[in-house]
This record gives sequence, structure tokens and C-alpha cells, in this order.
Amino acid sequence: MKIIETTRAPGAIGPYSQGYVVNGFVYTSGQIGIDPETGKIPDGIVAQTHQSCQNVGAILDAAGFGFEKVFKTTCYLADMGDFAEFNEVYAQYFVSKPARSCVAVKSLPKGVLCEIEAIAAE
Repeated sequence: MKIIETTRAPGAIGPYSQGYVVNGFVYTSGQIGIDPETGKIPDGIVAQTHQSCQNVGAILDAAGFGFEKVFKTTCYLADMGDFAEFNEVYAQYFVSKPARSCVAVKSLPKGVLCEIEAIAAE
């Protein structure tokens, strides 16, 4: 097992790693829309989804993978009313059209509107 760490994605805000490579698979921790350079969270579902996707992408890249290798995602939304806008942005990044679960949750860390985790394979 190899821990993935990159400064191009936000550091863990708890006792966990940004991701792991295990037996040719990459598992990312859930990524919220924190800008890793400023520590700020952008306003709105569109901007937060872009940032969440960019954070997942940075972890994948640090592991030597890209979005095209992602085969499974789990997505969390604070409001299913954001589903259509979330999907429009998500589709720009997850070009492999991975299998996906997308659920509404009561709340997310730091009051964000979405969180995305991914699994990719070689």
C-alpha cells in the first residue's frame, strides 16, 4: 500500500489520507471544494463541484492516474436540488462515465454543497 499526498489538493482535515494506491487501484478520500492554495471554499454548487473535481484530479495525478481511469465514484450532495448543475460540471471531468452513487446528505464538512470520492484502476 502506498499513501498518496499532494499539495495540489487540500490536506486532510482529520485522521485520514488523501488517497491510497493498493494493488493497481487508486482510492481517493472524499474531496470537497476547498481551494488548496487559499484554503477558501468558493460560493455555489458549480464552483464547488469544479474545485472538488480538480482536487480529485490532483490526487489521481499524484498517483500517476487520470480521470479516464476512474471506474467508480461516490458523490454526496447537501441538496438534491443541485443535482442537474452538479451533473453538468461532473461530466466535464469524469469522461469515462464511471459507475456512480449520488446521495443527498444532511450536511457535509465545512458546510460545503458537495463531496466526491473516486476509485481508479490501471
